[in-house]
Amino acid sequence: MKLRWLAALICAASPLAAAEDQPVQGYPNRLIRIVTAEPGGGNELAARLVAQGLTGLLGQQVIVESRGGGSGAISQQTVAKAPADGYTLLLYSSSLWVLPLMKEVPWDTFRDFAPVILVASAPNVLVVHPALPARSVRELIALAKGSPGKLDYATGASGAAAHLSAELFKSMARVDIVRIAYKGTGPGLNALMGGEVQLMFPAAGGVGAHVRSGRLRALAVTSARPTELAPGLPTMASAGLAGYEAVSNYGLFAPAKTPAGIINLLNLETVRVLGSSLTKERFFNAGVETVGSTPEEFAASIKADVTRWGKVIRDAGIRED
Repeated sequence: MKLRWLAALICAASPLAAAEDQPVQGYPNRLIRIVTAEPGGGNELAARLVAQGLTGLLGQQVIVESRGGGSGAISQQTVAKAPADGYTLLLYSSSLWVLPLMKEVPWDTFRDFAPVILVASAPNVLVVHPALPARSVRELIALAKGSPGKLDYATGASGAAAHLSAELFKSMARVDIVRIAYKGTGPGLNALMGGEVQLMFPAAGGVGAHVRSGRLRALAVTSARPTELAPGLPTMASAGLAGYEAVSNYGLFAPAKTPAGIINLLNLETVRVLGSSLTKERFFNAGVETVGSTPEEFAASIKADVTRWGKVIRDAGIRED
């Protein structure tokens, strides 16, 4: 009896569920804007590449609106308060869900936004000064354990990818290495090449020339899988720290309560954009790899990120500069 009742309930609900998944009639029929951070960074680049592709596929102009300031608060609030109709979107990096772990912000990632798709990912690389007697992650861990507090690592801003990658390494390897903060990645790399510090976790796309010239030695990439952005390098996980992963992600969001049909249409067409060889090449040249995902997969990855980085940030007492 219970089984017949449950089957009847499922059948009755199915038409409604199917209707929610259908594209919304007439969408899109006007300009769509993708809001992002200030010009010149990875957020804007990703937003422009996605907007260019979607313009052709959706048959409506998709523009990018750069709204920097307030550690992202201006762009986030612009989208959070927009009508949930698919005409105002947000493209932003992992800081959208990592920054709230380090400071009070005027948005709630899970309450205010609906994940559309994981657009792209930028891994970091563990690099050391060539004079350091460590040619693998295991050798570096052994060296650090043999001299606790003697090795220094460079970072830029607190809570940025290079910083969090190093803190995750410290936590998982159980080593005592000391952070030396610089005003940005560039000064940190200069300090590393000058021998002021011994290691760093910069973005993979920005250190290839230094590694090829011999000014730095690369030991591993921080992504879960090997990447052509750092050809020939093992992952941190395969090189001695099973389960290690630290990347900067870029994702597309809509305001919360945007109809599922619109979310699914935007997801489908963005997947097509990211599948373009030209789009892949443009991202790659900027040190970023296209990804693509379902909305559900993207939401799950955000929750996993919040769990992983929440522990690292709490244990290390990290607060935004």
